[in-house]
Amino acid sequence: MSGRAAVIAAVLALAPLPAAADCDPDATQTELNACTGAAFAAADRALNALYATTRERLAGDAPTLRLLTVAQRAWVAWRDAECDLAAAGVAGGSIYPTIRGQCLTALTAARVADFHRYLSCGEGDLSCPLPPQ
Repeated sequence: MSGRAAVIAAVLALAPLPAAADCDPDATQTELNACTGAAFAAADRALNALYATTRERLAGDAPTLRLLTVAQRAWVAWRDAECDLAAAGVAGGSIYPTIRGQCLTALTAARVADFHRYLSCGEGDLSCPLPPQ
């Protein structure tokens, strides 16, 4: 398998991608790029909403709120760098936005799951950074 094919296979293995899976496999590359971009935008909106809710829950806990902010900024930087790396094999090609977008969507969906877990911690869950509600 060539380097590019390996990168494509590795990124596609990140599926299932909830919204990206709705892209028409017979679409043009431009349409696939747009569809993948829309899938990432939806995942990013969900993440931003959960992040805001999490910040609200931590409003009275300044030290933990600072930790959340640092962690989220570091995570965004890591996500973007990881997806740059994942799509490096197709850099400059017309498929680059699709490959990078699929990676961004998959990693963002995983982070959304993290925030859902934070927001649903039960009483006595010592691994949870948020107070129970």
